[in-house]
Amino acid sequence: MKAKGFTTRIVHSDRQQQPEAGAVHQPLHNSVLFEYPDVQGLIDVFQGKSANHAYARSSTPSVVALQNMICDMEGGVSACVFTTGMSAISTCLLSLLKAGDHIIVSHYLFGNTNSFMQQLEQYGIDVDFVDVTDAANVQEKVKANTRIVFTETIANPVTQVADIEGINQICKQNKILFIADTTMTPAYLFDAKSYGVDLIVGSLTKYFGGHGNALGGWVTDTGNFDWQDYPNIADCYKKADTNLWGITQIKKKGLRDMGGSIASEACHLLSVGAETLALRLDKICANALNLAAFFRSHPKVAKVYYPGLPSHPQHQRAADYFKYFGGLMSIDLVEGTDCIQFLNDLQLVINSTHLGDNRTLAIPVAPTIYYEMGLARRQEMGISENMIRLSIGIEDLDDLIADFEQALAKV
Repeated sequence: MKAKGFTTRIVHSDRQQQPEAGAVHQPLHNSVLFEYPDVQGLIDVFQGKSANHAYARSSTPSVVALQNMICDMEGGVSACVFTTGMSAISTCLLSLLKAGDHIIVSHYLFGNTNSFMQQLEQYGIDVDFVDVTDAANVQEKVKANTRIVFTETIANPVTQVADIEGINQICKQNKILFIADTTMTPAYLFDAKSYGVDLIVGSLTKYFGGHGNALGGWVTDTGNFDWQDYPNIADCYKKADTNLWGITQIKKKGLRDMGGSIASEACHLLSVGAETLALRLDKICANALNLAAFFRSHPKVAKVYYPGLPSHPQHQRAADYFKYFGGLMSIDLVEGTDCIQFLNDLQLVINSTHLGDNRTLAIPVAPTIYYEMGLARRQEMGISENMIRLSIGIEDLDDLIADFEQALAKV
């Protein structure tokens, strides 16, 4: 029986791949090497004629099981997993771009991704940062050598929502590869494939795993893009199914050559964590929506950044795109208040730089994760100097409100 439900498919994913001894989870395969009594089998792996394993840097049964789970979840044709989300993003782009290419990226990218995009310019790749909330800004920057448009669905920390539909139309008209980081809106919240995204990338460390105990990243090819239209595919990877040309190059020139290989233990922890993804997001998103309303009505909170509020500039777009509005929000306290004191007074909420955890997390944005950007760049991105980013967890709502209430009372 082929299950249709989101959670049912995840819970039974490992088991339906028939691991040995009747296990319901894929066992951890910690062997670096794989034996071939008939050496022709090893030769076939190296020549791409066999999907078996040769060396753990490229693949293991544990890795393949996680990739299959992700690919099924997102309706893709193939997926590749990495040691971190940043490894997935950087490897993907370095595998597909070359000197002289042009890429258009979101002006609101997360700090580390933003920093990496600036590094691309050192490799002779032209990068334009644009406001992706309006696809017209993307259209203005399209050139003959534009290869990729890269955006996040919901930006961190100001929560701008990209014009996915408009960007998709531009990319399809110009045969440009459309890559979206859906870390903040996993497959349960957003069907990226149906909105035209070609490659889905992001961090498995966040909502996918959810428990703050394993790092991981991924790339999924949705099958939307015709790789015959992409000029940077090496001839040696133009074999068999054209749908696999791109992901094959990412796996070979990226994962294999750059070495961002995920460990079997992390694969196991992430796949088990993913089993409750939908259940966790139901609670997280409900908590976030209620907390956004609480903060909006509190006299010591000047502004709330959350797509679920009708006052958010892209509220209707978020309502159209996503099942729920996500678990990420930011707040500004009223002028003259001390956000550091407020954070120190929190007793239940954890001061941490992570996102997408079961626990609610808080961090002052300007002096930490966006410190390197500098004041001018922060202002361009809409980040205030006293902004607090919150990643909402699965705790009981009354307990969260009580903690924020007591801390705000002391400000």
